[in-house]
Order: sequence, then structure tokens, then C-alpha cells
Amino acid sequence: MSGLALEARSLVKSFGDFKALNGVSFEVQPGECFGLLGPNGAGKSTTLKMIYGHIQPTSGELFVLGMNVRDAGREIRSRIGVVPQDEGLDTELTVLENLLIFSKYFGIDPKIAHGRALDLLKMMRLDEKLDDRVENLSGGFRRRLALARSLMNHPELLILDEPTVGLDPQVRIWVWSFLQKIKEQKKTLILTTHYMEEAESLCDRLAFVNRGRILAVGSPRELIDTHLGPEMVEFEAGANEIGYFLNRLKEKKLRYFVVGDQVYVPFHDENQARGLVGQIKSRRIALRKTNLSDVFLSLAGHDLMSAPEGGEQ
Repeated sequence: MSGLALEARSLVKSFGDFKALNGVSFEVQPGECFGLLGPNGAGKSTTLKMIYGHIQPTSGELFVLGMNVRDAGREIRSRIGVVPQDEGLDTELTVLENLLIFSKYFGIDPKIAHGRALDLLKMMRLDEKLDDRVENLSGGFRRRLALARSLMNHPELLILDEPTVGLDPQVRIWVWSFLQKIKEQKKTLILTTHYMEEAESLCDRLAFVNRGRILAVGSPRELIDTHLGPEMVEFEAGANEIGYFLNRLKEKKLRYFVVGDQVYVPFHDENQARGLVGQIKSRRIALRKTNLSDVFLSLAGHDLMSAPEGGEQ
């Protein structure tokens, strides 16, 4: 346990007969950005809620900053920052008032809190909005305010649950840039997302989560290289022709996987991939770089945006 920012050991969380988590184990090193990726309902938010003490594990152990969440919840919350999906802002208060009220939960001296709030709002480009009521802010500004609030107590670990969900591309890129700056301060970040480009941009390591279980853990590049390879041939095959194509792939002893009417053939060699493209007579065939979505598809058999039975957790 020594030196880890977080360690999860065989975490289980049950809601009645439904297991939102079913034996989840992973570690997070200090100063790294660790991602939890998976579709809606995979168990990502449940895991985060355990980390910041909103819910307790049904079984298993969870240590945050060297402390057990079962008996050190208050101390853990004093040393972490949280940006939940719903933001949790007080919409009737102003931008500045939201930060000052929040600072009282940590016993921060009012003068220090005021200066810190102004610094954070300037950093977030919200200094011109400090007297605006939150109910009048756009979604992008609210997300920035939620980020500012999470930093008021100088957290050692920052938890972000879908930090850019619902934001337009320009605001999303701005948030990524800001989080990169937070990473440069050697803070530990744990985030959930189903945006592959977000994970590839921010995460040092990540875990694929599906139906309450972890499928694989590693850096984005390690996961691609280990499970598939850098090149991907993808083509569409109708029901009356897919058997023919799959038999051809088997004859060539090529690895493949099928999702719906799409056939995926991973390669470590671009020349071999180009050779297959020349032989497969399909109107919809592409040679491209392998991405994290491909890895998840190969492991789980469905895409990251789909939700398994059991609902959102």
C-alpha cells in the first residue's frame, strides 16, 4: 500500500440483486492521471462515489491516500477534490458565493478563501462572471466553476466524473488543456469518460470497465499494442456474404472480431493490412490506425456508448 494514491481490492457493490461492481481491483500511482472507461451503466460512477465516500463498498477494500474509506471518510474528503456529473452548484448564489460557501466546509480562513477564489476564477476565465448568479450561466461556464470549486482546498487527488459530458467541442478542448496544466502540478487525477480522444489526451493509464468488472488495465498505447496492434482493417459485410469473408480470413489465419455487420481485422504490419484491403471486395472497407474504441469492442463485444441491462450506475 505504501506510496499509492489509491488501491482498490476486489470491490463489490450491490444494489439489491444488481451488482454495480463485481470484484474490481486497480491501483493509482501518485501524480498520474488514471481513467475509468466504459459505457453507461458499467460501474464507473459507482467506483468514484466510493472513493469520495458517498457510498460504502458491499465488500472488498478501498484505500485513498493511504487511508481506508470505511473509517477515514472525513479525512479523505478534506484532501481530495470532486467534480461530479451533476456539478452540485447552488444556482441561486453567485459564482463567487459558491466558492466562498464551499470553502467553509474546509475551515479555510475567509480572507484566504476570498483571495484563492479570485485566483481560481481568473484561472478559469470566470473573473468577469463572479457576481453572476449560477442559474444564468451556460453549461460550459458551470463546468468551469465546478472545476474551480474542486480546487479550493488544494486537493492532493482530483476526481472528475465525465468532466466534459455535454460540452461543445471548443469548451471540451479548453477543459482538456486546463487539466493538462493540473497534471503538470503533479496532482493525481482520476476521471471517468467514454470519449476516447479524452482518454488518449489525458490518461497515463486507464482501465476498461464493463458490467461491473475490469477488462484490462494499461497505458493507451500498451492496450492497443497488447490487444490488437497499430493497424486496423474494417469492412462491412451483409448477412448473405459474411460467412464467405470470415472463411477467407480463417484460411489466411488472420485474427478478427465481428460486431453487428462490421468486421475488424487488426494488424501489426501496415503492408499486410494493405494487402488484405486489396483482396477484400467490399464497397465499405477502410485501413486506419487502431484506437481505444477498437480495444474495447474486441474485449466487450459492444461499443462504449451502449448501456448494458441494469441501468445507469
